[in-house]
Amino acid sequence: MNAKMIAGGALAASLLASTALAETSATATTDLNLRAGPGPIHEIRSVIPKGASVTVLGCLEAANWCEVGHDGIDGWAYGDYLEAEFEAEPVALSAPEVRSEIRVVEHEDAGANVIGGATMGAIAGAILAGPFGAAVGAAAGAGAGGLAPRTTTVTYVRENPVEPVFLDGEVVVGAGLPEDVMLEPVPESNFRYAYINGVPVIVDPDERRIVYIVR
Repeated sequence: MNAKMIAGGALAASLLASTALAETSATATTDLNLRAGPGPIHEIRSVIPKGASVTVLGCLEAANWCEVGHDGIDGWAYGDYLEAEFEAEPVALSAPEVRSEIRVVEHEDAGANVIGGATMGAIAGAILAGPFGAAVGAAAGAGAGGLAPRTTTVTYVRENPVEPVFLDGEVVVGAGLPEDVMLEPVPESNFRYAYINGVPVIVDPDERRIVYIVR
């Protein structure tokens, strides 16, 4: 076999590998924002429903954000809440063993605190949830007296915006908020609320976990 044939075979193998990596499928473990860029400061283009499948185009090397396609829309989603099959088991895309199998991509705005053309302050901290966050989300709605937020609570939160706080990670039901994030009261309700990563969220103040996302 001559050198030209070997080189051609290596190129073909490389192209096939790239195609395989580009077509990795993953499943959302919770309702998950599909953002315009890799970070909480970017606008939300759509929401990937829990259990929906996405095509993974690649992930950042130094962060848990992955570029994905869903329902005809390309964007970025947080890898902690996307699972791919690895050795017949579902594993989060943020896990090292899965990341090694996924194409590394870059984004010119990765890490930049810019939203709507304005420069934001530094990210204030991190949302207290890892890959387990989505799993506890179903139980979180039982907080604050065991009741889901009433329509009047949701309306109040929507009509009374407060200063937004930007945290590393993504807002999902069941995610926890750091102690230094101010939670605002809701009249005649046991719930509190905040605007996190550009999204109004209703919070169980006892556990400081998100129980509802106002979209």
